[in-house]
Amino acid sequence: MRKNIMDRIGREWLFFDGGTGSILQEKGLQPGELPETWNLLHPDRILDLHRGYLEAGADIYNTNTFGANRLKFPENLDEIVTAAVKLAKEARTQAGRDEDAYVALDIGPTGKLLAPMGDLSFDDAVDIFGEVVRIGAREGADLVLIETMNDSYEAKAAVLAAKENCDLPVFITCVFDGSGKMLTGGTPESVVAMLEGLGVDALGVNCSLGPAQMIPIVERLVKAAHVPVLVNPNAGLPKSVDGKTVYDVGPEEFAGYMKQIAALGAAAVGGCCGTTPDYIRAEIAAVRPLPLLPPQGRAQTVIASFSRTVEIGRAARPVIIGERINPTGKKRFKQALVDHDIDYIVDQGLQQEDAGADVLDVNVGTPEIDEVALLDEVVCRLQSVLALPLQIDTSNPEAMERALRHYNGKALINSVNGKQEVMAEVFPLVKKYGGVVVALALDEGGIPDNADDRIRIAEKIYATAAEYGIRREDIVIDGLCMTVSSDPRSALVTLETIRRIRDELGGSSILGVSNISFGLPARELINAYFFEMALQNGLSCAIINPNNQAMMQAYRAFCALTNQDENFQSFISAYAGYKSPDKQVSDALTAYKTRVLNALGVSAGDLQATGRPLGGSDSNAGFGPGTAGNVSSAGANAGSSGSGRAAGADDGRGPGALAGKSRLVEAIERGMAKPAADATREALLTRNALDIINEDLVPALDVVGQGFEKGTVFLPQLLMAAEAAKAAFAVVKESMAGSAQESKGRVILATVKGDIHDIGKNIVKVLLENYGYDVIDLGKDVPPETIVETALRENIRLVGLSALMTTTVVNMEETIRQLHQQKPDCRIVVGGAVMTQDYADKIGADCYGRDAMTTVRYADELAEKGIL
Repeated sequence: MRKNIMDRIGREWLFFDGGTGSILQEKGLQPGELPETWNLLHPDRILDLHRGYLEAGADIYNTNTFGANRLKFPENLDEIVTAAVKLAKEARTQAGRDEDAYVALDIGPTGKLLAPMGDLSFDDAVDIFGEVVRIGAREGADLVLIETMNDSYEAKAAVLAAKENCDLPVFITCVFDGSGKMLTGGTPESVVAMLEGLGVDALGVNCSLGPAQMIPIVERLVKAAHVPVLVNPNAGLPKSVDGKTVYDVGPEEFAGYMKQIAALGAAAVGGCCGTTPDYIRAEIAAVRPLPLLPPQGRAQTVIASFSRTVEIGRAARPVIIGERINPTGKKRFKQALVDHDIDYIVDQGLQQEDAGADVLDVNVGTPEIDEVALLDEVVCRLQSVLALPLQIDTSNPEAMERALRHYNGKALINSVNGKQEVMAEVFPLVKKYGGVVVALALDEGGIPDNADDRIRIAEKIYATAAEYGIRREDIVIDGLCMTVSSDPRSALVTLETIRRIRDELGGSSILGVSNISFGLPARELINAYFFEMALQNGLSCAIINPNNQAMMQAYRAFCALTNQDENFQSFISAYAGYKSPDKQVSDALTAYKTRVLNALGVSAGDLQATGRPLGGSDSNAGFGPGTAGNVSSAGANAGSSGSGRAAGADDGRGPGALAGKSRLVEAIERGMAKPAADATREALLTRNALDIINEDLVPALDVVGQGFEKGTVFLPQLLMAAEAAKAAFAVVKESMAGSAQESKGRVILATVKGDIHDIGKNIVKVLLENYGYDVIDLGKDVPPETIVETALRENIRLVGLSALMTTTVVNMEETIRQLHQQKPDCRIVVGGAVMTQDYADKIGADCYGRDAMTTVRYADELAEKGIL
């Protein structure tokens, strides 16, 4: 009888199969032919494919369903998937491997970009994947293998689909580039945090890179993961030889690299594109004698956005959670919620990011709104603009679940407490969607007035969470910060609780720090000193206003003095231009006096000639009340993060406060479409439309594009910036109605025949259009003849071709051949996951578009030369 794979994975070496497409091409798969159709048309060849890998020793082998979904097979999906699973099971029997080999239901990406960047909703993606999972599970697959995921959000959709539609083990492998980034910005660490939170049984990396290039990524995965790590590289990097795609690493060399990868701590290895049974056979011989290392991930508390992880507690630096996206005590924010002013809410997040927040609290609870819908909308909007992880803050279980479902990462969840009813509501959501939950040290008895009872409740919460399968590391205890104005002992009790959470429970803690001073004057003094005391007692997370300079000064000084700010980089960055408070007041008074004197027509020289100093220390200058207000205004940013944003709270200003930048430039860089359009209309009142394009729109896009190329800006921000620029361009075009608007040139874009994955093409289209090009988008699965005919008919001088799969690259090469033959003056740029510079050169492309901005730069180069 076949053992459950979960009794073997991570305990003994297991081996995957290799590249399905490579083998099928050898067996006669034609360019553009859909591999999944062979389950019906050529079942004997699919059987032979599986037997080859099984006889080579593979333990886990994939059904021929990588691209099987209703987008690609709207009429016969059930038939395609059913045949695939049955053929895989039949091959296992024919190979005599019924006892020790496992059929993996293979699920690849949909080929679409998820909203808000694309047109496929998250829920629709879950439904699409779920349909395949149900068929595969019904027909007897042993596990679900989600593979070649280059977007963490789509990966989450696929995992949820698998979890909600079957009871099979779920494995997943993602695609990273040479710098360790996914297409949409995910890192090995952020992906591990999210996927482990969702409860996958094993995770890893496949495709895109050869084994040598994967080694640094595997090192990071193994260090972060607590579940078995899977590694399935390509047979090196692709190149074209005599019209065929070949790879630059042979079986023995491949096996040598896989020994290194196995020694790092991988638990199961195999291959991807280009790896035949010979590769798997050599790999098994090299790896099986090695000792299997157990998962090495250390116990840590981690939350993540789509691209950034934040560690909480233990040796980690204390975490700042921005509190400004919360209606409590904020009249302007409440009005924004009622008015559905999402841009104002997002701007509050941007201000806090600039000020130094690590995480943003998101709370939209007010009686006048639909909290379930609005919390979900705000979370989705924030994560499309910012890279910071979010704390989902609500007492409404329905709102919590919806926001968690659509959150792209592993969220901080606020909150649960020691009441059995509340734990029964919240813990199942934490277990299903993953996250780190804030646990308040109170229960049915109320809020204890002593540390002993708060610690007792914390222990009860830990124990109950364990019953739901939630680790202690995924709980942060709120020691409860009560106001000292009503109980002078409350600060001492809270500080003792925080210290004991660290020292006795070995746990992480959190406080809403500003609660301590409610009802007292000079609240920021109390808050800052209490904050410092809490940090000294081991506080892990502080919910504060990061725009408050006193709080951030206390925080940065603490980190510097406790060796948690390496080489004082953060402190120096924030306070390189710091002025003492006395100097701030003096400078502010000087500036104020100068303004008044200028208004009176008196120069500074005239005043100094009288022997009266201009500085703020002149007590006899005759300036009356009101000076203090100007001092406050002038000195508001002294000692802040250097962002140039005012430290005021609810001043109601929209985007555009960054020093030295116009509102329009900032709105584009921030990806704020409506503010960009509004700023453009305002600019058009005093400026020429073309000047706005040349001096604001294009430079702003260039800044974002350069950040994307450097890896400091990620795809979601890049696309949101492009959408903001598009909104601004629309306003400019409207103002120029009737005027000739010269295009920089026309470009054809197409995903080649046989390939339905048009994510890359769509990204390039958005950016080209924003840079002033007219794009003829021929779509996906486009035959070479259609591309050539269009280029001839429209006299196009630049064509962009995209391909994701190795099985379709031959169509790209054929398209290039026909273009060279029939329209030799046409330049060709190529891109896609399987592309390399060498491969692009070999198939005759003029430019290798390693990312979307490369294509834009190439088009600009051609336009400047007059070629377009």
